[in-house]
Amino acid sequence: MPPRQRCTPPTPKPAKTVYDTSCKSCHGPDGTPNPAVAKMMKVEMKDLKSADIQSMSDADIATVITKGKGKMQPIKAVTGKSADDVAAYVHSLKK
Repeated sequence: MPPRQRCTPPTPKPAKTVYDTSCKSCHGPDGTPNPAVAKMMKVEMKDLKSADIQSMSDADIATVITKGKGKMQPIKAVTGKSADDVAAYVHSLKK
């Protein structure tokens, strides 16, 4: 039987720092969408604490961060381990 891969949890402070720098202006400090940004972009932004977002895998969230989705553009400043850490941080926001 092959050895199990260990999941490395995000380092909380750096993950929160990256989230605060690159995500908070649109997604709010607790994952609640910024209504002014949603209105300006003419989109309905999902709460990051919602079941829809929380049911996504870390890899899927990291892909949205790095490749974008819908009107959300890729966040070029967040790549690699930082994207993985932010994805795990998003899961820490669950209700």
